[in-house]
Amino acid sequence: MYHTQEKREKKLNKPLLARSKNAWLGVAYYFWKEEVDAIHWGNKSKNSTGYFEVYKALIDCSDVLDTVFNEEHYYFWLNQIEKAAKKIIKITNRKATIKEINSYFSKKARWGEKITGIMFQDLPISEDLLVINFNYRKRIQLAVFNLKIILTFAFYFDMKCN
Repeated sequence: MYHTQEKREKKLNKPLLARSKNAWLGVAYYFWKEEVDAIHWGNKSKNSTGYFEVYKALIDCSDVLDTVFNEEHYYFWLNQIEKAAKKIIKITNRKATIKEINSYFSKKARWGEKITGIMFQDLPISEDLLVINFNYRKRIQLAVFNLKIILTFAFYFDMKCN
């Protein structure tokens, strides 16, 4: 899998923890399943220096919550999201935000202590797709909560932003 970061003088020896308030799955180490998505992410969000770096990792996904390929995990995930969202709506009288959902799972459910990671996907709307207005490819991301499942991590390449 691939970890994208801003270009820096010293190469990383482990991934950087993402702490963004709106990160899909909260505070975690994020990886892309496909190299094309790591490059796309670098061009879109890691261009402060004009360059970005991609690191390659071998990750043991045998114990992650796999909402992409495992139907049972997907329905568990769906149920948990909707249950948390309904609780937040009841308290705030409005739809939940990603930050509130992530906070709920982090503080109330303490998922980071119970699972090693979550594999998640969306459908990319990007110029790298070969068919106009047909989002046929999954864009798969892994949020890692426990560094122990990262078996190898190494610099792969750097690239000038488009």
